[in-house]
Amino acid sequence: MSYEYPIDETWSTEEIIDVVNFFSLVEKAHEKQVQRQEILMLYNRFKQIVPSKSEEKTLFAQFETVSGYSSYKTVKKAKETKEDVIKM
Repeated sequence: MSYEYPIDETWSTEEIIDVVNFFSLVEKAHEKQVQRQEILMLYNRFKQIVPSKSEEKTLFAQFETVSGYSSYKTVKKAKETKEDVIKM
């Protein structure tokens, strides 16, 4: 990984860790596979930190620009599939 995760300096250390964990799991979904429930759980925590849809879109776009991985498509697949494991 040769890029930085999008974060907001106003977040607490715990919030930054939770957001980084979410983006890290999105990476893992694209590179390997992840449990569907884990993606949904970390996304729900992400939404507690970033309740604004516009801010979410901005952060997702920043992450996709630097990583090439779509958080939106990963979360969408997790919400729509009945499979226990997600592989992008």
